[in-house]
Amino acid sequence: MDIKLERIDNAFRMEASNSRRDLLYCDGSAKIGGSEQGWRPMELLLVSLAGCSSIDVINILRKQRQDIENMTVSISGQRKEGIPSPYESIDVHFEMTGNIRDSKLEKALELTKNKYCSVYFSLHPDILVKYTYSINKVSST
Repeated sequence: MDIKLERIDNAFRMEASNSRRDLLYCDGSAKIGGSEQGWRPMELLLVSLAGCSSIDVINILRKQRQDIENMTVSISGQRKEGIPSPYESIDVHFEMTGNIRDSKLEKALELTKNKYCSVYFSLHPDILVKYTYSINKVSST
């Protein structure tokens, strides 16, 4: 996996590209002189965790023959004060719609956290990551 990151202004705005030529923009906060025209790196870390976990959960639920109509993931991180200011805890909440059994979703969340999610396993082990969920059931009529 190769990523290219190129500075594109005189401050902190950068363009990232991968081998498929997908583009992503990063920037710093206005507080440090950034123009706020892109994702901050710590936001991208949260997106990466949510995305990786979501792919796992969808794959696991499909194998369990669960009917997912919609899924929204909300993720928030609490950071330590000072420099550096790494995350000390992250909350990941899956809001699912469909005919999904609670026990199946609980198992999928357990597997993403304890077995499959490469991003989760790349985080510092001191970071407390909590997965929660809600299911909006759909009638089968």
